[in-house]
Formats: sequence, structure tokens, C-alpha cells
Amino acid sequence: MPLFIVRHQHSPEACPARDPAMGGMLLNHLSRPSAARHGVVIKGEAVVRGAHTLFFIAEAADEAALQAFLTPFRQVGEVEVMAASTCAEVVASGGCDAPPADISAALLAPADACQEAIEAGLLVHRAYPLNGETSVPDLAGGAVMPNGRFYLRNHFDIPHLDGERYRLSVGGLVEKPLSLSMRDLRNLHAESLVVTLECAGNGRSLFDPAVPGEAWGMGAVSTAEWTGVPLVEVVERAGLQPGATQLTFRGADGGLVEGHDAPISFERGLTVDQIREAGALLAYEMNGEPLPPPHGYPLRLVVPGWYAVASVKWLTEIIVTDKPCEAHYQVEKYWYEWIRNGHDERAPVTLMNVRALIATPAQGESLPRGETAIRGVAWSGAGSIARVDVSLDGGPWREARLVGERRRSAWQWWELITRLDETGPLIVRARATDMAGRTQPEHAEWNRLGYGNNSIHCVTAQLI
Repeated sequence: MPLFIVRHQHSPEACPARDPAMGGMLLNHLSRPSAARHGVVIKGEAVVRGAHTLFFIAEAADEAALQAFLTPFRQVGEVEVMAASTCAEVVASGGCDAPPADISAALLAPADACQEAIEAGLLVHRAYPLNGETSVPDLAGGAVMPNGRFYLRNHFDIPHLDGERYRLSVGGLVEKPLSLSMRDLRNLHAESLVVTLECAGNGRSLFDPAVPGEAWGMGAVSTAEWTGVPLVEVVERAGLQPGATQLTFRGADGGLVEGHDAPISFERGLTVDQIREAGALLAYEMNGEPLPPPHGYPLRLVVPGWYAVASVKWLTEIIVTDKPCEAHYQVEKYWYEWIRNGHDERAPVTLMNVRALIATPAQGESLPRGETAIRGVAWSGAGSIARVDVSLDGGPWREARLVGERRRSAWQWWELITRLDETGPLIVRARATDMAGRTQPEHAEWNRLGYGNNSIHCVTAQLI
């Protein structure tokens, strides 16, 4: 419903609060049940003491309904009604003077999605497209991240799809084109996988010199348990024609991008061999619940081990071809671009780099002297974590204890229990090594678009 700010002012001589009967009547009229009978929702009210002024925020179907509700206040003073917006709506629409966005029924309202992300505790980078990261200390919450605190990365508006009418089409170089409903997909063999997804730009803000793109800190990473149909089973059900080696995945999200005159859909491509090796999943549940709209409802692709750009959300089409995908987000974005020995070099963004993050202590946290637990998570796209090493105050690397079972597709908890007796600054550094023998570098190699920053994580705390 539309939002309004109401200002009521009366003269000191006619202050209704001095008349118990009048004051009681106005209080009862302003109550939530009374407002509801008039089709009004009171969000909050406050009196400016000494100024004989009342402000409140209200939602109403229209201004006429609100004005009717305000009749008793108009009888004892002046009333001003101002159309208003939430902070999230103003930011999502592009500013205080921008008109309210005309949101299609096929799109999730950006202001609502933004407000939900803020209330869940995400650090929102922008409201359109909605991008927000998890705080690094929040990563210490458990094996999986609650859906509301799972980081968000979008390139366009968030589609609001009807799960009952949804169809996934599988076509191109197949023997039997498919059009699958959610009921069809749920009737197929299901698997659940715990998978860590990380934005390829995670850590971009730490590159020096600065690079363009979303200025992620280190929280554009989260883990969830995904449930759905193994992608290879759907592909095999359609049947591959001779020479069919490439798959293009098309999402329902799209819009205008620089360098293109017409709107584009979000598309990414993988080979048949790559989806087999990764164990890709067509996921319809996240942590035991239907996918939330910001995370791809009703169906998304989840590609274990790969940077999350490969895990296309709101998946609507799988197109089988004999040529690599040439979509914008396949050939123009998500490439490492380096300058090496005076020459330009580039390589596609694929598997996640090996990385460890320190969840506790947090940056700037004060710690008591004595026994201290250093804890965090580590992950890699090339294999499970082999070891995590921790250095304190520039001292030698000490091997941390890995907690829980090793999973190739999900982050690994680790901890180092140590005794610290000296007060003052404490510098903690952590680096991970995976089963493929890859170890985090002191400094990740700078690249033009700021992808894959897996520099050693460093936190400074204070012992008191």
C-alpha cells in the first residue's frame, strides 16, 4: 500500500492532551485496531515534546481513506499529509525525486527485496540490481548459511515467476525436445548437495589499483544444501545428437547492457563433459525450502566448484549445440585479463580459487588474554581442503585443525586454539592449501576486471 507521513499540529491553548476525554478519544482512534477498520496501517508515531506536534507514518490504500481517518485530528488542529517512500524504495528507484517504479507483475519489487536483505543483515552494495554480501563474522554461523543471509548477486531485476505455470525447455541438438514442469522435475530422481557458491568478484575492493565492477569485500560467498535433479539425467533423457557437446543455459532475467542496443537475457555455457565432472544440479530447494525468488525460484542451476556465475538462476532454457556459447556474460565478461611481460593475456573464469577466511576474531575485535580460538572457513573449486595454516603477529605458520568431514564442493571449517598473553595488537593471517596442491598467494595477481582475488586474509584484533 502507498506510504504517507502525517503531521498534526495544534495550538498550545487547545492542546487535546490536556483534556482527558479528548486525549483518550484520540489515543483510541490512533490504535492499530481502529486504524485497521479504516483501512490504515500505523507504522509508528511520535510527539515532538513542547512543540504540540504529532508525526506518524501510515500505509493506506489511497490518500482519501487516510484523510477520512484523520477527521478527529483535523477537528482539533491542522493536518498535513505527505506522500512518502521507504529508504529502500527511494534508493531502488534512483533517488528522492524519481517517480515510483512501475514494477511488472513478472518482477519482484526491488524495494521489497532490498528491505528484506537489509533486515536479514546483508551489507547491501546497491538496490538495483540487488547485490549484497554476508558479513565475514556471520560466516561462523554453521555448516550452511540461512537463506536470508546468503549473499546476493544479480545483474538485472529479479524475476517473479509462477511456479505452477513454469516450464523448463531442453532443445537444440537433442533427440527428444523436453518441456518440463516443476511437477515433472520433482518426480525425477533427486539429490542433495552441500555446495559453496562464491562470486568471481569477491574481494574485488582489495585490488590495487582499483578496478571497475561491484566493490565486494570478502563476504560474497555462502554455502547451502541444494536439492534437485542431476542435470546429466535431464540431458540424457533428451538424448544428445552426434556432435552435441555444448550447453547454453538461459535465465529469465535480462535487460540492457553496455555495448548492446537491445535487451539481452542472462546466459552462460558449459560443455557436457564439464557438467558431468562437476555433478551439476537443477536445484529447486535451498536448505530444505523452495528456492527464494532472489536465489532463482523456481529452478536454478548449481555447478559445484565453479564460480557462481555458472550457476544460472531462474533457469528457463537449456540449448544443446555443437558450438561454444557466445553470450555477453560468456565472452565479454568473466574473463581474467592480465598484462604480462608487456602483452595482453586472458583466460576464462572457471573453478574457484583456493581461499581461507578468518571468521573470528573479527577485524578490530577486542580479545581477553589467555586461551583463544581462531576460527574460519576455507574452500576451493579444484578439490577439498588439505590444510589451513595460521600465522600470528608475523610468526611462523602453524597448521590449524580441520573441523568436520572434507567435502570437495563445500567449505571446510578450521580452528586453531592457542594461548595469547601479551596485550596489544594481534595480527592474524590464514592461508589454505587444497588437495590439488594449490596454495593461496600473498597477493593475488591483479587483473582488469577484478576476478578471483584470493590473497591471504589478514585480520587485526586487540588483546586486552
